[in-house]
Amino acid sequence: MFHKFQRIAIPLAALAALILSYRHYGWPGVALVGGGLVMWQLLHFTRMLQVLKRAADRPIGHVASAVMLHAKLRPGVPLLHVVAMTRALGQLESPKDTQPERYRWTDASGSSVLCVFMGGKLQSWELTRP
Repeated sequence: MFHKFQRIAIPLAALAALILSYRHYGWPGVALVGGGLVMWQLLHFTRMLQVLKRAADRPIGHVASAVMLHAKLRPGVPLLHVVAMTRALGQLESPKDTQPERYRWTDASGSSVLCVFMGGKLQSWELTRP
């Protein structure tokens, strides 16, 4: 529910900021707020590319410690945040392009964490030890 609200609220807040900046400062205000919004988007895009670049150098589904990953996870965490924590892409275990998505990360000892994502947000996770 919050995810759907967030999809609408952020663009509405950006639009409101642009409208208010125009009403109070005219076109220079719109240019300033527009530049700030573009910078914000570029920062998020840069962070996403850095996370994916780090993950590209590691084997898919590998994590240093599955137990530590299990301890750090929280409900509602985005998939990109989990990829940043593990520094690796998860091994997809659900059919492609279906919800919920299931990804598994396994460490050298054979312990693994199965994470279930709905709409890109972590719903549940399960630690499996050999």
